[in-house]
Amino acid sequence: MKKDDCIFCKIANGEIPSKTLYEDEDFRVILDLGPATKGHALILPKEHYANLYELPEDLAGKVMKLAKKMATQMTEKLGCDGFNLVQNNGETAGQTVFHFHLHLIPRYEGDQQKIGWKPGSPTQEELEDIKNQIV
Repeated sequence: MKKDDCIFCKIANGEIPSKTLYEDEDFRVILDLGPATKGHALILPKEHYANLYELPEDLAGKVMKLAKKMATQMTEKLGCDGFNLVQNNGETAGQTVFHFHLHLIPRYEGDQQKIGWKPGSPTQEELEDIKNQIV
């Protein structure tokens, strides 16, 4: 199902022009208009899913296979030195467009982009408590 007021639905389904790198029946891969680095692209499902939690399992598997294919091709063609896959869920996590999408970000030595976090230092007891909450 597509959402009428979703810009990514419109882009994924060709209603709004984009620099398309790949397309099949489920996805469109486009260049990001506000790229972190040269070649930064987005994998967009053609159907509307607000986030990872709504994405059906079969499409979740397909998106990762497509990400591998695109990262391999982009690394070969662009000559990047590394690659980030970034996927945000919810405003607190940095999601700004509420249509599932996976960022494909080629990385170049000296590109000055930062994607990371400050590592914590939990105790073994805290880790055990967290594990018990999850499983």
